[in-house]
Amino acid sequence: MASSTLNGVTDLLIRYRAIRQQTENICAPLTPEDTVMQPMADVSPPKWHLGHTTWFFETFILLPNLPEYRAFHPQYAFFFNSYYNSMGSRIARSDRGTLSRPPLEDIYAYRRHVDAEMEKVLWNEELLQNAQLAAVMELGMQHEQQHQELLLTDIKYILSCNPLLPAYQPKEAIVSGSFSPRKPQNEWSTVPAGLYTIGYQGNGFCFDNEQQPHQVYLAEFQARRSLVTNAEYLAFMEAGGYTEFSYWLDEGWQLCQQHGWQAPLYWTQQDGEWYHFTLHGLEKVDPEAPVTHISFYEALAYANWSGHRLLTEFEWEALAQLHANPIKEGNFMESGLYHPVPGTFPDDSEQAAQLLGNTWEWTYSGYFPYPGFVTAPGAIGEYNGKFMVNQMVLRGGSCATPQSHIRPTYRNFFHADKRWQFTGIRLAKR
Repeated sequence: MASSTLNGVTDLLIRYRAIRQQTENICAPLTPEDTVMQPMADVSPPKWHLGHTTWFFETFILLPNLPEYRAFHPQYAFFFNSYYNSMGSRIARSDRGTLSRPPLEDIYAYRRHVDAEMEKVLWNEELLQNAQLAAVMELGMQHEQQHQELLLTDIKYILSCNPLLPAYQPKEAIVSGSFSPRKPQNEWSTVPAGLYTIGYQGNGFCFDNEQQPHQVYLAEFQARRSLVTNAEYLAFMEAGGYTEFSYWLDEGWQLCQQHGWQAPLYWTQQDGEWYHFTLHGLEKVDPEAPVTHISFYEALAYANWSGHRLLTEFEWEALAQLHANPIKEGNFMESGLYHPVPGTFPDDSEQAAQLLGNTWEWTYSGYFPYPGFVTAPGAIGEYNGKFMVNQMVLRGGSCATPQSHIRPTYRNFFHADKRWQFTGIRLAKR
C-alpha cells in the first residue's frame, strides 16, 4: 500500500474512531435510567441514539459490502431505523421510550461489534476506492455528528423534566471554553446589493440540500452584528410581548395561548429573578448572553416588537460571505460549555460575530429545494428531500454542534414551534 494511501486510510480510521468515541463520551455522565427516557416525541432516548447511529453503519456499509457479515440482531433494524421507509417497518418515533429492552449494555456490545467490523472496511484499500462507498462512509460520520448535537439537546430536555433538576455535568468539568465578551462599536453590518452565489462551492463534504449553487439578487440590507441577548428579550417580555397578539403570526399566537408560553423554554422565575435550566443545572439568566430555546414564532414576535425583522437564509449566507473566518471565534460542542456565551468582537470592523456556533439562527425562509435539486436514488435519498415542506431554515450551528460539522452553507430545518434546540435571533433592519 502506498504511503499516501496508507496515510489517508489511517486518517479516516482515526476520524471514525474519534467520532464514535465522542458519542459515547456524551453519554458517559448518564445513568442507565436516563438513557431510556422520552418525555416528548421530538426527543429520542439516548440509548436509541447509540443504537441508531450504529445501525446506520451496519445497514449502509457492512451489509452491502462485506458478504460474510450478518446483522448483529435480527430485530435491531426495526428498533433503530429512524425514517427510512425503503428499509422496512420501524417503531413509531413517539414510542422509542417504551423500549426497556434491549438493555444498554447490549447496545454498547452492538457498537463494539459494528466498530470491529468497520475496521475491516477502513483498512480495505480496494473497498475505499469505491466512490459510492466512500460517500456513504462520510455521510455516516456526519450523520453521527448530527446525533451528537441531538443527544445533548435531548439530554437537556430529559433532565429538565426531573423535579430534582439534575446537572448533566458540573461547571468544573468544562473542557476548554474561554470567551471574553466585548461590545461592537458598530452595531449593524451593511451588506451591499448585488448577486450572491448561494450554496456549497467547495471540494469537501456537504449535504445534498446545500448543493446546486445558484445566484440570488439581494437588495442592500443591514444585519445586526450580534445576537439578541437575554436582557433584550427580557425587555420584550416585560413590555407584554407574550400578551399582545399584534406581534405574532396567528398560528404562533394560538400556540402561545394553548401552551401558556411566557418566556423561553427552561426559564423560571424565583423571588423576582429569572433562572434557566442548563446542562450544568439551574443558573441565573446571564443578561449579556444570547437568548436561546425559542420558537420561530417567538423570534418573529420579538423582531416585530423591536421594529426589525428576521433575515432570510440567503441574506444570512451573504452576510457570512463577508466574514473572514466565522468559525474561528465560534462556541461549539468541543468547548464543553454547552451553552451560548456573550459575543466577542475581535476588531472594530463591521463584520458580524457569532455567525457559527452559540445558537442556531431562525431565518424567515421556508425549507425548500434549491433550483436543480434532485433527490438521490435509494434510501440515502430519504435523508433530506422528503422533509422540504412546512419547516423553517436555521443557519449557523450552536454550542452543541461539533466544530468540524458546520459551515456557512449548512441548512438546518425545524418546524416553527420547536424550542428544545439551541435556537436564537439575529435581526435585520426593515
